[in-house]
Amino acid sequence: MGKRCFLSSDISPNCSAFNSFRMERDGNPNVMLELISSDFSLFVFHPSVLVPRACCLLLIEMVGICKQDMLQKKKNAVLVDGVILNGPIMDSKAGEKFVEEACKIIMEEVIQKANDVTEKVCEWRAPETLKKILDLEMRDTGESHQKLLQLCQDVIQYSVKTSHPRFFNQLYAGIDYYSLVARFITEALNPSVYTYEVSPVFLLVEETVIKKMIEFIGWEEGDGIFNPGGSVSNMYAMNLARYKFCPEIKEKGLSGLPRLVLFTSEECHYSMKKAASFLGIGTENVYFVKTDERGKMIPEELEKQVQRARKEGSAPFLVCATAGTTVLGAFDPLDEIADICEKHGLWLHVDASWGGSALISRKHCRLLCGIHRADSVAWNPHKMLLAGIQCCALLVKDNSGLLKKCYSAKAAYLFQQDKFYDVSYDTGDKSIQCSRRPDAFKFWLMWKALGTTGLEERVNRALALARYLVEEIKKREGFQLLLEPEYANVCFWYIPPSLRKMEDGPEFWQKLHEVAPIVKERMMKKGSMMLGYQPHRGKVNFFRQVVISPQVSREDMDFLLDEIELLAKDL
Repeated sequence: MGKRCFLSSDISPNCSAFNSFRMERDGNPNVMLELISSDFSLFVFHPSVLVPRACCLLLIEMVGICKQDMLQKKKNAVLVDGVILNGPIMDSKAGEKFVEEACKIIMEEVIQKANDVTEKVCEWRAPETLKKILDLEMRDTGESHQKLLQLCQDVIQYSVKTSHPRFFNQLYAGIDYYSLVARFITEALNPSVYTYEVSPVFLLVEETVIKKMIEFIGWEEGDGIFNPGGSVSNMYAMNLARYKFCPEIKEKGLSGLPRLVLFTSEECHYSMKKAASFLGIGTENVYFVKTDERGKMIPEELEKQVQRARKEGSAPFLVCATAGTTVLGAFDPLDEIADICEKHGLWLHVDASWGGSALISRKHCRLLCGIHRADSVAWNPHKMLLAGIQCCALLVKDNSGLLKKCYSAKAAYLFQQDKFYDVSYDTGDKSIQCSRRPDAFKFWLMWKALGTTGLEERVNRALALARYLVEEIKKREGFQLLLEPEYANVCFWYIPPSLRKMEDGPEFWQKLHEVAPIVKERMMKKGSMMLGYQPHRGKVNFFRQVVISPQVSREDMDFLLDEIELLAKDL
């Protein structure tokens, strides 16, 4: 009991007998065997553990089998730098078993519970506590499969359940089963979408999806590519507009160019500012155009800004309009903005990452009236349409190969021109990436399953639920809308009973500013729901509720308001 029991052997890591013993050991809490030699020749039983005699005899017998196995392999062994190259080093059977058991956990703990409102949206733990629970440390030796499966359980338990019907926190939510299966397939196949030879199916799928999305924009032809996020699509568009304005920049760089400026609204996504910084344009050269009380760009103010830039000697090249702003859900007047762009010869990009899916709805596509006049459009089907993060397309009206001219590097080891097939399908040179995920596939499979009618129904229902919530807010004491929404963003304050008789003044607004963060903390620690809040353009903290998931019901809208009242009643 007090001594360490050593056992030396020529045992092989691929020996079936050793694998059998390892599985037996994992299932027997009375045996602990520690590998202490990298060549699998030396093991030690832990002295604090009682080792049954039968297990010792079993191990000795297995070691003998392994010796015979190893001797046979050594006769035909090929060694390089002392490493035996015969046979694989992975235990495929054990790996398959692990995948099978992990998939069972995913099915039971994620998919089957996705619609269960009795489950928590989140199991809140502070960062330091969560670090201890998850055992994040990576070690020299691997963990047992049982330990890994437990880690999978823990990861699921302490992650936010974005598929929960009461997750309203972001501009994505819910679960689409067809898209999910598509993600399983692409993860298993592990493709990279740059050449037809390595990704034939997914390149054809991307081409088909892009053509269909272009139809909904209203272009007769066009080009496009799927990117890792709407922010990247906006950066692509900015760089593409600059390349169209001065093609020599690709080879000669920024030196000698005039001061380039671009225009976007005060309500634009922050990625426009980041893109200007990343591309060397400079954030001071982003002119932010005033918006009206609803958050829409004012065309007359855009015209003033363009004229101001020209008087300053700058070179305007791009206007970025927004179709569905992040906070208020505002849609810029695209037709009027397009008139100004045509007048001044400016590239018009529409960031429709959030609002683009309204194009699918015959009832609500009017929100994007004039989008067909844009030169480029960013559209994220992973938002309103539930294609799964991430699924983001940049669509371009130009069909002369502008994307490829702007981004190609003509890597000879990938894009050989003397291949045996039509190399126009090797579309990877249109991207700034090399490795690229087949994100269009999950949108395609979902679209095939639901049809355009099914996608349209999702958009219409989400906006109908938003309208229902607005009407309920108007009925309830203590709730106050910021403005009538035109999309799925419903922004409102909750005024607790203690503040309802206070005079409208600085003290009132300061106290109201403190309500939303406290309610958010309480709902997360309770796990009942998740709802976003923010201050915005001089207004104190307010809630922003976003309806997306088709799993959301009228009852969930009622619950949201009831829960806020419950959590804030003592404030």
